[in-house]
Amino acid sequence: MATVSSNLQHVDAATLPSQFTLPPRKLQYPNFPAWGLLHRAAGLMPEHDACIYYETRWQYRQLNRDAMRLAAVLQDWGVRPGDRVGVLLPNVPEYIIAVNGIWRVGGIAVAISPLMVAEEVDELLGQTDCQIVIGFDMLSHTLCGPHRPRKTLLVSVRPQLGPLEQLGYLYMRHRQTGQWLMPGNDTAVWFWDELNRAEPLFETAHCDPATDAAYILPTGGTTGQPKAVTLSHRNLVANAWQQYYWAGAQIGRERLTGVLPFFHSYGLSTTVLGGAALVATIILHPRFSTHHAIDLMSRHRPTVFHAVPAMLAAMNEQLRKRPVRLDSIKWVISGGAPLPVDVATEFAEHTGALVVEGYGLSEASPVTHVGPLNADARHGTIGLPLPDTDARIVDQETGKIDLPQGEVGELLVRGPQVMLGYWNDPVETNHAIRGGWLHTGDLARLRADGLYEIHARKKDLIITSGFNVFPREVERKLRSFPGVVDAAVVGVPDEQRGEIVKAFLVMEKGAPWDVAALEAYCHEHLSAHKRPRIFERCQRDLPRNFLGKVLRRHLREGEPR
Repeated sequence: MATVSSNLQHVDAATLPSQFTLPPRKLQYPNFPAWGLLHRAAGLMPEHDACIYYETRWQYRQLNRDAMRLAAVLQDWGVRPGDRVGVLLPNVPEYIIAVNGIWRVGGIAVAISPLMVAEEVDELLGQTDCQIVIGFDMLSHTLCGPHRPRKTLLVSVRPQLGPLEQLGYLYMRHRQTGQWLMPGNDTAVWFWDELNRAEPLFETAHCDPATDAAYILPTGGTTGQPKAVTLSHRNLVANAWQQYYWAGAQIGRERLTGVLPFFHSYGLSTTVLGGAALVATIILHPRFSTHHAIDLMSRHRPTVFHAVPAMLAAMNEQLRKRPVRLDSIKWVISGGAPLPVDVATEFAEHTGALVVEGYGLSEASPVTHVGPLNADARHGTIGLPLPDTDARIVDQETGKIDLPQGEVGELLVRGPQVMLGYWNDPVETNHAIRGGWLHTGDLARLRADGLYEIHARKKDLIITSGFNVFPREVERKLRSFPGVVDAAVVGVPDEQRGEIVKAFLVMEKGAPWDVAALEAYCHEHLSAHKRPRIFERCQRDLPRNFLGKVLRRHLREGEPR
């Protein structure tokens, strides 16, 4: 059994359950740029299906060749090493082609979320000086800058083409005027027209994987001033390789469900890059839909499902009404938000899969911890650090004092997947990475069995009368109350206590609203300082981001519910 020396609090491997068999802590990483993962897969199994999109199958050789053709197009357009190229696409094969083509010419891919509004898109493009965007035609209205017209009418100029050919444009901003030119102008052209005219570019730009940036993605927009995480080629390759070894899977055997958004580091790392490392087949869908996800899994029989808790909860609800055979799934790895125990256990019952929780953040490419995939599930934990990933629990005040096992403090991590920094923001970079350690801002503890638990974000911690209250703990109890579908708690100012706990509850349709019963329940199940003093019934779902995280700031600021 490998020792868990990645834990700097020196948990002896003998304390771990005997069935935990881990990969070696030290891995040998490929010394190639991020595009090398796809290129390697195409060399190992060229005819193997790389992805399935609706009724179309793309082999690894074909996908890699298309990336090489896109690289030729970008080179002709003047893209040079270090130039930023935006990607505004949903989960489609063109996304995989786009990022790999950008990397081949030495460009830096800028992830633009299809959920962004025009103002946010324009801000990101300006922040990164992004001159070229590979975008979805239906989203081109977001590329108009801050003075977009009140109404915009977009016409599909190629209605005779099939859905794959209509998925994307290449947009170029006129370098003299800085204005975006819309479809119908000379600088807006069809993606596949350009690729079909290009010959593959076999020569690639020089790249230092350890220091050259590969991917920029925005983060922090829900909590403060948005920042842009900058990940190197080494960051991306290392995180894909860590997950490949963690799974212990065989090359060419796995089939991944590709419904996590690729524009986020979670979907990019686990599916696009992790899939290439495994030479896996990715079953694609542009965005998550409960009905379509279940249908895809039933028809294409995936073995691995990377998900967020909201996806699993929605699928549980559907599977209760209409059971479907999903027994091909071996592992479900949930991340992005806390995974409720009842959601995990129910999904495991529906599928027979091992459901584990992982943890990460965009600044770490993003995965740092995952539950063991060769043992019984340990619900409520984020598992263990990945190979070559060190973890510490330190005091919240100084961030320098290591805490004893079992105490809650801030989680610090370091490893080859930790970012280069925030784009053009050395102040925030130096605040986030100190002494080589990434300060996650999450409060966690190390259990006696060597597994880690996340308790709360530092900024979400509620301090009432000097006592710490972790929202996740209170929410778990509230979800057990009859009729409660979902729950979130925040701290609100109080003159006497500093803060008091306020609970927001989503109830089942027809469930009674009985505050006295809720108070009695909390009195029985929660310590006095943890009990909500205010209850509010939500008329619709809690505000969440696309990964399912509750937007507590919206609740604190009184967003209409």
